[in-house]
Amino acid sequence: MTSRVVVFDYGSGNLRSAQRAMERTGAEVTVTSDPRRALEADGLVVPGVGSFSACMASLREAGGERIIGRRLAGARPVLGICVGLQVLFDRGVEQADPLEEDQATEGCGEWPGTVERLRAPILPHMGWNTVKAPSGSVLFDGLADDERFYFVHSYAVRTWDMVPLDPRRPVPGVTWAEHGEPFVAAVENGPLSATQFHPEKSGDAGARLLSNWVASLP
Repeated sequence: MTSRVVVFDYGSGNLRSAQRAMERTGAEVTVTSDPRRALEADGLVVPGVGSFSACMASLREAGGERIIGRRLAGARPVLGICVGLQVLFDRGVEQADPLEEDQATEGCGEWPGTVERLRAPILPHMGWNTVKAPSGSVLFDGLADDERFYFVHSYAVRTWDMVPLDPRRPVPGVTWAEHGEPFVAAVENGPLSATQFHPEKSGDAGARLLSNWVASLP
């Protein structure tokens, strides 16, 4: 059966690019802000571009935080892309005016951690970069170790702080990349997956990753 995927429209992200990329996987793709369709889809894609605070404000206004939570409570897959990965963490700290304090915004809190400005000589981190995926990764299955993916960002999660409370449960798979310092490039945690890079802009490698995700949908 054809998988039904919703690209969630909450006013942020490259919606049409994500739609076209998902359609190339063979999925039936809808771009919508309708909560019912977002909840009922086999897979939900949450894109995001711009600032952490703006994306969180728009996501909350559209009911996206609640939708993500309800889907995950029912083990229904969600895929975040770029800032769509960042908002899944506890909070984002964005650099404000030098004379003012940095702005901290609460995220969805699905994973512990803080999105911070990368310590790198050149920002934004824009262009192609390799990643280091964990063994047994579903998203990166069949992809070579030297595959490159397309990044556009200045902020990232620089440490992974999640410690499983139940040793019997699978440990989340964390993929790393480096630009000035290591940062989280992707996470796979049961039904919740996300990438800091843009798979929809990453050519054949990105297409394979999205196909892997669609193939994993129940």
